Amino acid sequence: MHEIICPHCAKAFKIDEAGYADILKQVRDSDFDKQLHERLALAEQDKRNAVELVQMKVASESQRLTAAKDAEIQQLKARLDATKVEQKLAVNEAVSVIEKERDKLQSGLDRAALEKRLAETALKDKYETQIKDRDDAIERLRDMKARLSTKMVGETLEQHCETEFNRIRATAFPRAYFEKDNDARSGSKGDYIFRDADESDMEIVSIMFEMKNESDRTATKNKNEDFLKELDKDRIEKGCEYAVLVSLIEPDSELYNTGIVDVFHRYPKMYVVRPQFFLPMITLLRNAAMNSLKYKSELARVREQSIDITNFETDLEAFKTAFSKNYDLASRRFQTAIDEIDKSIDHLQKTKEALLGTDRNLRLANDKAQDVTIKKLTRGNATMAAKFAELKDGAPGEGE
Repeated sequence: MHEIICPHCAKAFKIDEAGYADILKQVRDSDFDKQLHERLALAEQDKRNAVELVQMKVASESQRLTAAKDAEIQQLKARLDATKVEQKLAVNEAVSVIEKERDKLQSGLDRAALEKRLAETALKDKYETQIKDRDDAIERLRDMKARLSTKMVGETLEQHCETEFNRIRATAFPRAYFEKDNDARSGSKGDYIFRDADESDMEIVSIMFEMKNESDRTATKNKNEDFLKELDKDRIEKGCEYAVLVSLIEPDSELYNTGIVDVFHRYPKMYVVRPQFFLPMITLLRNAAMNSLKYKSELARVREQSIDITNFETDLEAFKTAFSKNYDLASRRFQTAIDEIDKSIDHLQKTKEALLGTDRNLRLANDKAQDVTIKKLTRGNATMAAKFAELKDGAPGEGE
């Protein structure tokens, strides 16, 4: 049994074990709850205090951070404003430079456009003039071609080339030979031979020319290549280094219309050109030969130095023999010419005598005509005598 004293009335109570345990439990639970509530209240107060402290710290830190941030923002804003000012100044300066460059460029473009328009206009006028001149030339050539024979057209192309060469002969080729090839002893001949030499009379270059007009085509020769074999033969026989066919044949050929065409695959050192490339072809070959002239000069000098007395005597004998032949030939031709002159004199003398005889006969005929009278004409002709008598009697002023 347990004795419990009441705290209010100080009276003692006795309770058994079960009741005591129950009361003890109640006391313990009540005290525990009270302590628990007190502890919870304290914890809640500590929590509030801690929260308030944290809030105060957070507020203080926030204020500090806000102030620092505001300061930084102000600093950044100041920098930004300065940067904007600098940027604006830089932009204005760049814009000013760009505007100046643009104005300059625009001015240049305007000037270039103006120059282009002027150039285009000038070029257009030039080409229109050239086209008109070309059309006029074509029309003249067509008219000429219609009026001239085949031979005359061919001769006109030759004359054109000869005129073009003679136009610059004195200035560009003062020592050059450019004449028609009149030597047909081998059975054929080219049209023209060009030879040029230096101051020491050493040959620089030689060219055999053949001129062919479109109207020179025949049933068997319709293309440029049809004339190449004979031209190569003439080049070799006349001792020319190059051969050039100046041709208007195949006027629609893209090959021959592009410029200077070499036909080395068919014949060595041979070209085919249009008439407008006639002079450039001569100049080109001559300039190319000038580069090798020094080697020719050196070779000639070496050859001259290597001549021995045997060659000299041989050349002298050959000269004597050739001179003798030439003298005999010249003598025979001189005598032939003398004989022909004598024959001509004899013929002219006979012609003179015949003319003098004719003059005498004419004079006698005239004398006889002057001696003719009516009496002589009517002698032995009674009828004519009577007629003349009637005419004489009926004439005015007679028989009175």
